[in-house]
Amino acid sequence: MKFSERILALQSSPVRRLLPYAEEARAKGKKIYPLNIGQPDIKTPASFLEAIRGFSQEVIEYATSQGNNDLRDAMSNYYKGFKIPFEREDIIVTAGGSEALMFAFMAMCDPGDEVLIPEPFYANYNAFAGSVNVKVRPITTKAEEGFHLPPREEMESLIGPRTRAVLVANPGNPTGTIYTREEMDMLADLALKHNLYIVADEVYREFVYDGLEYTSFGHLPGIEDRVIIVDSVSKRYSACGARIGCFASKNRELMAQVLKLAQGRLCVPTLEQVGATALYSTPKSYLEEVNKEYQSRRNTLYKALKEMPGVICAEPKGAFYVMVKLPVDDAEKFIIWMLQNFDVDGETLMAAAGEGFYATPGLGKQEFRLAYVLKNEDLTKAMDILKVGLEAYPGRIEAAVAR
Repeated sequence: MKFSERILALQSSPVRRLLPYAEEARAKGKKIYPLNIGQPDIKTPASFLEAIRGFSQEVIEYATSQGNNDLRDAMSNYYKGFKIPFEREDIIVTAGGSEALMFAFMAMCDPGDEVLIPEPFYANYNAFAGSVNVKVRPITTKAEEGFHLPPREEMESLIGPRTRAVLVANPGNPTGTIYTREEMDMLADLALKHNLYIVADEVYREFVYDGLEYTSFGHLPGIEDRVIIVDSVSKRYSACGARIGCFASKNRELMAQVLKLAQGRLCVPTLEQVGATALYSTPKSYLEEVNKEYQSRRNTLYKALKEMPGVICAEPKGAFYVMVKLPVDDAEKFIIWMLQNFDVDGETLMAAAGEGFYATPGLGKQEFRLAYVLKNEDLTKAMDILKVGLEAYPGRIEAAVAR
């Protein structure tokens, strides 16, 4: 049977494709510290399931394609709490942030069009773009520079006749970088000059550390009709499996076009919308405690990594990831070796290989991403194992090579 060129061009997820090695290791009795995937271990607010249990309708009907009004109103109130002036009509509920990103690519781009994305980036951006024949044009950033954007001239040189948008995650996955206001203003100026959209993936909005003040692309004046905000309850409320997100924009013409896509997939599951509506009433104290916990975990992980010879990483300022450059020949081989051939007292760890977070061939080969989604004591154990593993790995080199 023949497969499409489109599907053959897509790559397996760097976060999930090594899972068979982990399953094999567990079958042999190894304990694995799973730092490969951003699955929070924080308890989901009880209100989610309580709302679903309280659902009293006799028929689980289709929801409206744009999402239930109660949920959209709850989202609108949430945004207004951040001084982002989204009304109900500016929001379409989606099946997680992933569907919102797909809608963005389909609404903005024709096959062969380009979207600029700072790399390393969330690996599924490649899959979303490739599935609709959109080309990712990477903006390369470096660990040694905190994964911040390059100068304006370099950015502008990447914009071509088929560039339609800039997609940025802020705070960043996999880097934990938070863009400065100057960087955001630069992107806004480029969007105005070159008639581009800005797609802002802001699912980690609450995960900002060290007292930094968070600025949303929804705050920037003069570009309201160019900004698309992609959002999700997944990380904010530790509800990844709920698959509730949204596509939000003040551009009503764009929203009318995106509604066609929402209608084509009918609706987001009704019961999940009921649960998600309740999540938006979660007290702020929940998010404040979650923020403190993740900042503490960040501190634990970063302190340990800094003390490992040959390891290079920038201190993440947000989200719950760190991209790490290792003194090894190949990070993916190292991860597999850790799972297959190495343990400390029957324990090892798993990470996500770095190459899959880049679009430029060859970049990220010596890097992996860690998600600090375990308790501090488990992170400490995992970092102790990593240190010993790096010392024992046959493919170790003297220092992480900058690329």
